[in-house]
Amino acid sequence: MRAPGTLAQVDTAPPVAGGFGRKAMALLWSAFLMAGVQEALIFVVVDPTSLHWFGSTPIEWSVQAIYTVTFLILWVTTATAGALALWLLNPEAV
Repeated sequence: MRAPGTLAQVDTAPPVAGGFGRKAMALLWSAFLMAGVQEALIFVVVDPTSLHWFGSTPIEWSVQAIYTVTFLILWVTTATAGALALWLLNPEAV
């Protein structure tokens, strides 16, 4: 029990065990899972065969190619957002 008028000591969590590789894999795996969810949500409402390049010519890729490129774009953007958030929290540790 602490004496009245004294400040309580705050317990700080230890840093995550492992180095850059462990943090990178955690970030990339969570971004991978979220990219899958985002792609499912997008293609529930968008037909990949009806896509056009900025409203003009239709995209003449296979449906699988459209799914793959979309997934990779979503994965990279989600991982970038996660990496930026980690860097903003602690720029020295990244």
